[in-house]
Amino acid sequence: MNFLEERIKKDGIVKPGNVLKVDSFLNHQMDIALLNEIGREFHRRFADKPITKVLTIEASGIAIAYPVANEFGVPLVFAKKSKSVNIEGDMYVAEVESFTHKNKNQVIVSKKFLSAEDHVLIIDDFLANGCALQGLISIAEGAGATIEGLGIAVEKGFQIGGRVIRNLGYRLESLAIVDAMDAETGEITFRAQ
Repeated sequence: MNFLEERIKKDGIVKPGNVLKVDSFLNHQMDIALLNEIGREFHRRFADKPITKVLTIEASGIAIAYPVANEFGVPLVFAKKSKSVNIEGDMYVAEVESFTHKNKNQVIVSKKFLSAEDHVLIIDDFLANGCALQGLISIAEGAGATIEGLGIAVEKGFQIGGRVIRNLGYRLESLAIVDAMDAETGEITFRAQ
């Protein structure tokens, strides 16, 4: 069992509807030492790739992606879920559906922050159905960037997202893959990696 699986076993809460709450350490209150360890682990796993940008989606993805970008010494770009007056010029746009929030959002990245010269590592906190990752892939491909890999903190292996992304031919690395959860007992089963 790795460091993230151990923390999920200790502090994660299984809720009905296949919801895994990790808000006490990963995506509401954040354990900075844990996030730094996540950054080091993704750097180790993708050290053979010429990463020039880390790409994620707001809001929860930022906390996971920041230490990864820091380890690589490259900029972090995040797709915004709404256009603001601060975003000018041409944008890459993708529609993503959130498993957690049960809604669809258009996400945007300014074209000035992503280009064909970039070698992108896409990072996110959770992978369920794969919609957010597919949106980020669409944005990176729209920019003509090279997608060097995708890193996920927690993958719900019993949902289709991981299979879909791997079948598209991308290198997907998940730090913890949950194969089963039981809301009644709180039991979480991880896939051996």
